[in-house]
Amino acid sequence: MTLSCIVTGGAGFIGSNFLHLLAEKRPDWRIVNLDALTYAGNLENLTAIEGRKNYTFVHGDICKTEDVERAFAAAGPKRVVVHFAAESHVDRSIQSGVPFVTTNVLGTQVLLDVARKQGVERFVHVSTDEVYGSLGDTGFFTEDTTIQPNSPYSASKAASDFLVRAAVHTHGFPGVTTRCSNNYGPYQFPEKLIPLMIANASEGKPLPVYGDGMNVRDWLYVVDHCEAILAVLEKGRIGEVYNIGGHNEYPNLFIVKTILKTLGQPESLIQYVKDRPGHDRRYAIDAAKIERELGWRPRYKFEEALPLTIRWYQSQGEWLQRIRNGAYRDYYARQYGS
Repeated sequence: MTLSCIVTGGAGFIGSNFLHLLAEKRPDWRIVNLDALTYAGNLENLTAIEGRKNYTFVHGDICKTEDVERAFAAAGPKRVVVHFAAESHVDRSIQSGVPFVTTNVLGTQVLLDVARKQGVERFVHVSTDEVYGSLGDTGFFTEDTTIQPNSPYSASKAASDFLVRAAVHTHGFPGVTTRCSNNYGPYQFPEKLIPLMIANASEGKPLPVYGDGMNVRDWLYVVDHCEAILAVLEKGRIGEVYNIGGHNEYPNLFIVKTILKTLGQPESLIQYVKDRPGHDRRYAIDAAKIERELGWRPRYKFEEALPLTIRWYQSQGEWLQRIRNGAYRDYYARQYGS
């Protein structure tokens, strides 16, 4: 019997990359993409797979039971879920936490309730290392690190992690959680650091850098992340948490200067701005568990994947322009309108 994979948030950055990976690596699977098409959801990310007979798009909100049930109805009886759908931008959560609590907490619970009722075989909840809080100059986040979220975004993700944990322990639900470091790569909405800096530097515009720019992140190429999620989906142990990291720790300022150097632009474009409230100083992932248990390791070094990412954005000027002016939202009406 063919496996059906329901992917929430499949029109977003990581979700669309995961769908491309499934189309390539698991071409016999049935794929159902459930996405509300909020500002960061872009169906143009998926034009390469849209015509496939085994791919179905369902326009719906994970907060609405009837929408989630439509996605399950579009799938076959042998079903798994990979849950990406989330509000994810820290800066926006500082402006208002309500959309984050609504989507990330309520939406996850609705999804869990329907998935449990429908009897899914596996549920992978895609979370973030930000739920652990901030590190000092040394040390790494492990799966046993205390959860100490410091932003409304990370607090909402921590809550959703706990809901999955509760479903596993209360109902014997087949849930698994992943926590990743900072992703970068194709199709990322240009409000995040790397695509924003590439876009601005390409046009000679100022590059805004928070504080002193020395906040450190572990950078994970999105293709590596998607391969890790697939490994967890197929081989991960029920009820477990798996950290996914890229082994690429760099300060934000180093990233910005590297992009400028690659594009031949002067460092004078850097514009230091007031630091955002509660800005975590350092994240670093210990990914030994997933490497040991599932045999996954990142294939891409930052030194090779960042140039790949820069070249992708340079070759996608029209895509980027449509994102920035909002024209990408017209695609749904053209493709799926009556």
